[in-house]
Amino acid sequence: MPLLFHSRTSLKIGLVGGSFNPAHDGHIHVALEARRALNLDQIWWLVSPQNPLKSTAGMESLAIRLAHARKIAAPYPFLRVLTPETDLPQNYTYNTLVYLKKTMPLARLIWVMGADNLDQFSRWHRHQDMIRLLPIAVIDRPSYSMKAIADGRRLLGRRYQVAKMRHAIAMRSLKLPSWCFIAGQRHAASATEIRSANALIRPWPAIKGLEHFDRRYPFLKRKLH
Repeated sequence: MPLLFHSRTSLKIGLVGGSFNPAHDGHIHVALEARRALNLDQIWWLVSPQNPLKSTAGMESLAIRLAHARKIAAPYPFLRVLTPETDLPQNYTYNTLVYLKKTMPLARLIWVMGADNLDQFSRWHRHQDMIRLLPIAVIDRPSYSMKAIADGRRLLGRRYQVAKMRHAIAMRSLKLPSWCFIAGQRHAASATEIRSANALIRPWPAIKGLEHFDRRYPFLKRKLH
């Protein structure tokens, strides 16, 4: 297990989980928005070996997904790309968060998710317990704004205004369960649509190594600023 997980850091860290199949501009956008709105020190992308709610069909290997995520995250010093679940017995977000909280008791951890993910949040393993582990920041997504706010009221507990959550996180005065909705510029990028669009262009053969992603998704090389 990386030494990073055994630090006594008190940093404010936003956690973004997912398959990152592939990582793309939308993930960068989520990281930037969460960091800006909540004044976070770091954002960690937690790349899952296999999402229990997703099919293995079309899923790139963890090594390739991880390498590509690290490549596009490289220009952003506050971004970390990690795979804690490779050393845990199950790929459940709840279990991962319990582990992180136990090994980093002083860190101020915030779960960050796109508004579209609330559609299936009720299917997540122990989702009702998860909201009592740490605050949740929901980032606005095209066509999901109103539904996300309604789902958040039903699933996530007390809603904070962003400024109040930012202050409460800094002062360690946040009461759980709690969440905030971060509105603003939206980003429409979707890993599913990226894979589908590419499949219509040409089916690249499986190639070992990161060059496979560079050839399959050439338009993902662009950096956000």
